Amino acid sequence: MKEIIITKANGENVRFDPGKVESTCMKAGASRKVAKNIASQVISKLYGGMPTKEIYRIVLKLLSENAGIAVKQRYRLKESIMRLGPAGFSFENFVGKVLENYGYKVTATRAGVPGRCIAHEVDLILESIQDGKRWLVECKYHNLAGRYTGLKESLYTHARFLDLSETFDREMLVCNTKVSDEVTIYANCINQKILSWRYPPQNGLEKLVESKKLYPVTILGISRHELDLLSQQNLMIAKDLLDVDISDFVKKTGISAKRILTLQKLVNRIIV
Repeated sequence: MKEIIITKANGENVRFDPGKVESTCMKAGASRKVAKNIASQVISKLYGGMPTKEIYRIVLKLLSENAGIAVKQRYRLKESIMRLGPAGFSFENFVGKVLENYGYKVTATRAGVPGRCIAHEVDLILESIQDGKRWLVECKYHNLAGRYTGLKESLYTHARFLDLSETFDREMLVCNTKVSDEVTIYANCINQKILSWRYPPQNGLEKLVESKKLYPVTILGISRHELDLLSQQNLMIAKDLLDVDISDFVKKTGISAKRILTLQKLVNRIIV
């Protein structure tokens, strides 16, 4: 096909790669045949400078028509994680729940901790189940697609860790977007763990979520009000909704039993 330049959310111009459309569709659960067909249809609608968000909307529509709602919702993972903001607290709760499935115990969330110089509010305090080490975790949430987490956030996390080094053994910066090259270089130098979108390359945030089907509740297409209600119950992982006592959950949240059953059915389709 003729080379066509498209525009990413951050304004960067790149060559359109139909292979990426195919791979992301299959990653969400579409068959190879459906993925190839969707990529072909996208190509037929392309024009120079086309925004990636427009391509994204086209793919979502085609997935809904050709692969079903479960595949469509899984394709929306990054968008769903972005919907955990804007305050950021829901994102922190979600990160804590994900890390609990990977060998950590959350001992505190948004806790005040006195340092050598000043007191700090730490987003997450973790304990490694394997070796008992205490982790300071800073969560950085962005609600704009295409925005990188930069060196400033990595420096800030490390400065906080240094002031709290008598309390913590390790530090971690978790982001819902990609991080800049400067961040990875600096973090590797100071032994700061980074968890972000597609980093580390084989164990980025999206991989941790997909591997154990830890999709956020926002992948269910819930409203902002419903997210607030679920967040108040610290229910941030969609599949955890399958374990609730419906009558008790109705009393706690005010969400109707019919709505909860509808969401549970969608969860089952997404995690199959």
